[in-house]
Amino acid sequence: MRKKQLGVGLGGLMAGAVILIALAMLGLKLTPSYIEFFAIKKAVNAIASEKAGGASVAEIRKSFDARATIDDISSVKAADLEITKEGNELVIAARYRKEIPLVANVGVYIEFAAVSKE
Repeated sequence: MRKKQLGVGLGGLMAGAVILIALAMLGLKLTPSYIEFFAIKKAVNAIASEKAGGASVAEIRKSFDARATIDDISSVKAADLEITKEGNELVIAARYRKEIPLVANVGVYIEFAAVSKE
């Protein structure tokens, strides 16, 4: 008598491969947007900490433009920054939306918010 064989059949292997490939493609499409978001957050935090002593709004925007050029930030411009002061602390916020097409007319819509004070 043969014992019942255990393992993955060809159908299960193919289904698993399709799911794994779909998840990998989704990750590859979303990764650049998140890398850019973290670059924006890093720039906003750095500017808020170095200009905390008292800089004008124009200086802050100019500093962000310089960092955006270096870090290849294209989703947020200096004019999109919300610059406020809470007490003695400088708060810089950048809120934006990113639409990422996936397949045909299906896509992902993500709202990002990089705030220097959280």
